[in-house]
Amino acid sequence: MKSIFSNFKSDISSSIVVFFVALPLCLGIALASGVPPISGLIAGIIGGIVVGAISGSRYGVSGPAAGLVAIVLVAIPDLGGFSFFLTAVVMAGLMQILFGVFRLGTISQYFPSSVIKGMLSGIGIMIILKEIPHALGYDADYFIDEQVEGQSIFTPLMSAIEALSFPVIVLTVLAFAVILLWDNVILKKVKALKILPGSLIVVIFGIAYVIFTNNYMPDFVIGSKHLVDIPIISSLSELKGFIVFPNFGNILSYDMWLVAFTIAVVASLESLLCLEATDKLDPNKAITPPNRELIAQGAGNMFAGLIGGLPITQVIVRSSANMQSGAKSKLSTILHGFLLMVTVFTIPFILNKIPFASLAVILILIGYKLATPAIFVNMYKAGWKQFVPFILTIIGVVVFDLLTGISIGIVAALFVIIYKSYQNTHFTLKEEEGSTRITLAEELTFFNKSPLLDEFARVPDNSHVVIDKTNNVYLDYDVAEIIEDFKLSSKERNITLEIIEK
Repeated sequence: MKSIFSNFKSDISSSIVVFFVALPLCLGIALASGVPPISGLIAGIIGGIVVGAISGSRYGVSGPAAGLVAIVLVAIPDLGGFSFFLTAVVMAGLMQILFGVFRLGTISQYFPSSVIKGMLSGIGIMIILKEIPHALGYDADYFIDEQVEGQSIFTPLMSAIEALSFPVIVLTVLAFAVILLWDNVILKKVKALKILPGSLIVVIFGIAYVIFTNNYMPDFVIGSKHLVDIPIISSLSELKGFIVFPNFGNILSYDMWLVAFTIAVVASLESLLCLEATDKLDPNKAITPPNRELIAQGAGNMFAGLIGGLPITQVIVRSSANMQSGAKSKLSTILHGFLLMVTVFTIPFILNKIPFASLAVILILIGYKLATPAIFVNMYKAGWKQFVPFILTIIGVVVFDLLTGISIGIVAALFVIIYKSYQNTHFTLKEEEGSTRITLAEELTFFNKSPLLDEFARVPDNSHVVIDKTNNVYLDYDVAEIIEDFKLSSKERNITLEIIEK
């Protein structure tokens, strides 16, 4: 009973942390997508409650993701407006459910570990680079957790240097001191305070700083442009005015189905990759059913599209924040969705006093945990065959975007596999007096052609050669052709050839 209560407290605590991480992300991605802010919040609420309830993931948190921003920006004008785009979101959700029913979720299991670790570290570095401007007082763009097409990750950094805000920098320094002191000193001495994570304390401190400076220290006041901005909805009738519903007038349109399929594929890949990454971060190494996740994501996107929400994926930033803040079950994910829903209606005036700098401090520390120096050291020690795909994935994620980075990493990993296969001859050679015995491995592909040709060329004339195929299971056509050619040439060279079959 005590353990159940302890887990429940941990889930409540984690849900609060995830809420404060998700809130600005939902708003920022909506702004970047050119849609009403309420659409980002709807996606966050559904990602928590609907997807969280159906998913089998203990830590996974879903919601709007910046990886889909480029698709949304292009698709809305192409389809004739946001309401027509929502039809594509609904259909994309239906496709994802079918992907899960037909068990296509296992595709994520074929991604190399080095690429997954590179993705996590790349996202960690990207988070840090993205949040430094907010920590310095540059808030021209909202928080996003992935790179947006057409914008360099370093652009806001350059702008931040020119737009330094002394009050914001003061708050950032104090917020770092508060969270480090709370996590590393106070919580270790006062165990009863563990229900209050450092992230929550930083947010409370930020609100207190804003209120205090507004009343007593005008030189340190943080302007409204540096604070969260949530639309204030006082009644259900006002809510209807903010929500956009889908227009199914384009249900037979080729362009609509193309957009729907694009969203379904990209959202599914991002969710599956984040699922794989979250499972790797899980201290218990749980394996989440990928097909069930696709069904959960599909249901979430159908609901989101029907009530004016942005498309949804599982997101590694929010998922890792959920895990690192001590979540014990998916109850934390579901509760964060309810928190988003309740607070938007009840205390938007308080939430609008949260400084972006406080949230930036939380995200920078999350980014550091994803990309600690120890990860780079361990991957380097694992050898270049692991390190090269790892580092190239990081570069791709940071410089371009998540899917491009993963694609670069996979291509690098494939080249490593090809190189390793080329290096491995897949046959053994044993030379005795006047005889050469070549024992084939279980599997030979066209990568083994060159070393086998070299060995046949080195066989002396007038000798005896034994080719042992006893253990061979698969023999590529190209290799079989080389052996047949050697049969013919061996007669001219007076080589006695013996082939031992199974």
